[in-house]
Amino acid sequence: QVQLVESGGGLVQAGGSLRLSCAASGRSFTINSRGWFRQAPGKEREFVAGINWNGGSTSYTETVKGRFTISRDNAKNTLYLQMNSLKPEDTAAYYCAAATRYSSVVRDHIWYDYWGQGTQVTVSS
Repeated sequence: QVQLVESGGGLVQAGGSLRLSCAASGRSFTINSRGWFRQAPGKEREFVAGINWNGGSTSYTETVKGRFTISRDNAKNTLYLQMNSLKPEDTAAYYCAAATRYSSVVRDHIWYDYWGQGTQVTVSS
């Protein structure tokens, strides 16, 4: 089993920045691809960003390109999401995810094996 714990969420004004972290524990050596998803009230969970096993390849949903950066530190078993130029429409619960069977970037939530509990990001206008 793998446990994922997110941190770094909070309340920020539009135009501000936040950095989310996701620490993995347990059988973290089984983790390959990792990603961030978000879910706003009344909406489906959506892919935000993904990163391959060694950090050499990344993918973003169109609405966050140029504003968000995903990265990972495998020595620390930690995934990051740097969020800049935040907008009110970025308000959501953010979840990190880990896949064990895929080393390349994974965009579809069905291929992830482990999920964190979520951290709330609220952007005020």
